[in-house]
Amino acid sequence: MLKTRPEGEVQPGIKWGPFTMRIPLVHLRFSLSDMLQGFAVAGATGLALVPYFMALLGLNFEEAVTMAMFHSMLISFSWMFFGDPYAPGWLTPAIPFVVAFITAPAYIGDHTSQFQAMTALSLNFAFILIVLGVTGLGAKIIKIVPNVFKGGIILGAAIAAFLRVTKDGDAANVFQSAPIAGTLGVVICLVFAFSKPLQALAIDKKWLATILGFGLLPGFVIAGSVGFFTGEFQYNIRWEILDVGASTASLWEKASPFAIGWPPIETFLASFPLALITYILFFGDVVTGNEMIEQAQTTRTDEKLELNASRAHMATGIRNILMAIVAPFFATQGVLWTGIQVVLLKRWSQGREKIDSIFDSIGSFYAFGLPFLFILLPLVTLLEPLLPLALAVTLVLTAFACATLALSLVNDATERGAMVITAMAFSVFEPWLGLLVGIIVIAALCGFKVFMPKKET
Repeated sequence: MLKTRPEGEVQPGIKWGPFTMRIPLVHLRFSLSDMLQGFAVAGATGLALVPYFMALLGLNFEEAVTMAMFHSMLISFSWMFFGDPYAPGWLTPAIPFVVAFITAPAYIGDHTSQFQAMTALSLNFAFILIVLGVTGLGAKIIKIVPNVFKGGIILGAAIAAFLRVTKDGDAANVFQSAPIAGTLGVVICLVFAFSKPLQALAIDKKWLATILGFGLLPGFVIAGSVGFFTGEFQYNIRWEILDVGASTASLWEKASPFAIGWPPIETFLASFPLALITYILFFGDVVTGNEMIEQAQTTRTDEKLELNASRAHMATGIRNILMAIVAPFFATQGVLWTGIQVVLLKRWSQGREKIDSIFDSIGSFYAFGLPFLFILLPLVTLLEPLLPLALAVTLVLTAFACATLALSLVNDATERGAMVITAMAFSVFEPWLGLLVGIIVIAALCGFKVFMPKKET
């Protein structure tokens, strides 16, 4: 029987330790529109690293798809077992650093060493997260960070996303690889997600409201169709079912530390600085997610979204441990998919009659954590040409949402200027250097007082 939520309370679930498990169709409802756009957007984005797995790590197509399936399963089950109201995703900005790390002379061409390096990175990162989560230090750090610094981190993510989506030769630059269909798809998704005139028009026109209810899916359908006729997207459908057993066994033999051996201590030591840098990115995602939820919460007093930074640290740490021993590819287990979070919160904020709980949307978007898509190769190969579009849409939505959120956090002109400089530092320098520049700039322009915790009244 479906559990009902009392007005103003947290969505029902099963408590276990610091976590809350929610069972589909018991603690959350099914949402068809969220599931359909999840198949298109989450499916295509989840497959975007398949070419990397094949080119860098020597996996065949079936093994690469299986690895992507395990990553997506861990992400998809996060909300179900741990209870965070986030749409989880990758730590995308860390991926270029990771690729550079495993293509260094010490690892290039040695796939066993590369997989061991991925395992070491993931376990180091998990160690950092779990220590900060269990001790509560992570939550305390996030709580005392001033708004001007939060804004700098969030705006930095926006600038970095805009820069990446327009970078020549980048996989996300769909404007270069498919200029007509790609541009059309990105524009439609952006307008459907944020256009105030369109949303006002939908109040009186039910057909438009129905279309807008499908979120990003119409943009993908239109772009995919246009791309077919312009020749920008080539579809080579494989009418097969993935042999999960065989591909999992061969992936395990090539990647798991139980099969190839655990990383040597030297690899753990060499990878620890990158894991520490990645924590800065994780920190930024938690800050962004919390600010988004707190803003949306003002319009939905019927459901209390419980934010717990310590729980988010531990949950993400556990997922990284599991990923490290099954399908190691670091930075695929993060806490927030910003572009999708804003889309799901946008619909949730329209009221209980639209969607009862944010977990209805999150659970349905991730299809309750089950890997239907990856097993059906006709769907996998249908979405394959749309991978650049999925990346571009994610980055553009992330950039827009982060920019609007960051600019709303500060009202003082000096703080706004310091925030912009901090954001530029985060977007053009490595994370640790951006962090250092941001602290110096804010302290110099705004004073050290902004870093002092405010007394509770």
